[in-house]
Amino acid sequence: MTTKKETKLKSLFNLVQHSNVVTSSLLKTAGISNDLRRYYVNSGWLESVGSGAYKKPNDNIEWQEAINAIQKQTEINVHVGGLSALSLQGHAHYFRLNNETLYLFSEQKTKLPKWFTDYDWGVELFHKPSSFLPKNMGVKELKIKEISVLVSTPERAMLECLYLAPQKLDLVESYQIFEGLVNLKPKLIMELLQNCNSIKVKRLFLYMAEKTNHQWFNFIQKDKIELGSGDRMITKNGAYNAKYKITVPKELSEL
Repeated sequence: MTTKKETKLKSLFNLVQHSNVVTSSLLKTAGISNDLRRYYVNSGWLESVGSGAYKKPNDNIEWQEAINAIQKQTEINVHVGGLSALSLQGHAHYFRLNNETLYLFSEQKTKLPKWFTDYDWGVELFHKPSSFLPKNMGVKELKIKEISVLVSTPERAMLECLYLAPQKLDLVESYQIFEGLVNLKPKLIMELLQNCNSIKVKRLFLYMAEKTNHQWFNFIQKDKIELGSGDRMITKNGAYNAKYKITVPKELSEL
């Protein structure tokens, strides 16, 4: 016989749809007291993921369920970005997400929950708090194994890759990915570039865009994008590009 307590818990999991992760924030909002939460855990109806999050007993949970819980159940503004977002949308075919790095971006000073960072999700977590782009601009919902997750559009994700380059991501690899971005949206690119506060990222993006010469590049109004002044040495002992005043790897300049 199903008790009222069981019914209440089942209703809560129905509320979060496909995700099998519930946070303490959601439990509190749903009117589940600390005593009732402990009762659920002690009765085997809830299993702790870590301090602040729970799952259904014996369920195997994946990172996308955790990200969905953070995005939907807490006030933390974080999204999947960079190379991960490109890969999930089919723009980095040789890149394998399993046993690789999951790139997450958020606003400055954002800290991810300890229950999330301490759990083994089968991927290495890389979290980059940054304000080089406005939050939510160029971010969309994407379903990953039926779980809705906020991810960067390809336009924003490419800018995020360049933001991490060359320290975290090789510039030649970035360019090879760029070569496959044949269907980017010029309007969104313009919006992102005009609101981007990283001169390095804007110059690199335009340099690669011109080099690949995709059709969408013809619609980019370069005179309306602030590129700053002075040179930027992105790579030591590289090749200097006078138009964009950047020094890039020689192997990139020769492609």
